[in-house]
Amino acid sequence: MARIISIVNQKGGVGKTTTAINVGAYLAELGKFVLIVDMDPQANATSGIGIDHRNLDRGVYEAVLNQVPMREIVQRTSHEGLHIAPSTTNLAGLNIELVDIERREFRLREALLEIRNDYDFILIDCPPTLGLITLNGMVAGDEILIPVQAEYYALEGLGQLLETVQLIQDRLRPEIDVLGAVITMYDGRTKLSDDVLHELYKYFPNNIFRSVIPRNVRLAEAPSFGRTIVHFDPSSKGARAYERLAREILERDVSAYRIRVVEAPVS
Repeated sequence: MARIISIVNQKGGVGKTTTAINVGAYLAELGKFVLIVDMDPQANATSGIGIDHRNLDRGVYEAVLNQVPMREIVQRTSHEGLHIAPSTTNLAGLNIELVDIERREFRLREALLEIRNDYDFILIDCPPTLGLITLNGMVAGDEILIPVQAEYYALEGLGQLLETVQLIQDRLRPEIDVLGAVITMYDGRTKLSDDVLHELYKYFPNNIFRSVIPRNVRLAEAPSFGRTIVHFDPSSKGARAYERLAREILERDVSAYRIRVVEAPVS
């Protein structure tokens, strides 16, 4: 049965999609069967992995609403062992469609049940909001991975996100774990990046990944070519960092790192 990891941060531009597609690609390189679920209406994970969402007539939206089985929307990618459940423009309306549906927070989780045994990992790329789409992505996961940009406003909104995690643990799925936070866009030449790193250690003393993702031009360029960093520039610093992160996720026993959010950080 797959480990389902929801990649979440309601702040945009922190590297959620970059993390989803590159961790997925390296897990596949390491011999795992991986599915990326693109829950962002912008469809950046879908296009970033080489699929034109504009030419698709169905995607995650239809699967979550039970119009088609999840297995029927899954697309192969150029990576052996890496598939994607793509986003389409229809997904933008899902927040409204879910409002009056029974068990609305569990629709993605239930849609994934039929294919969960097909994969070793399912990575859910959530949008930069805390609406019903993101809530579905979080509830569907067994573990939550939080990319945090090494910038001044990195901690802004993190408290709200952790409060949401706490509410989900308390009211919907107590078994959800925080897998950890990963630092993205890190620039070791600046004091600011180090300050953010030290602040995060206060809130996640046992849940900061050792792998730190650097600010890297090649990582930024790869999606415009529809390629992961594995195929675009595997020798780059960004590629090596994501390979280390994938290996660390494989090694990490989430039960040993389980946390309950007791006090959210103040931004």
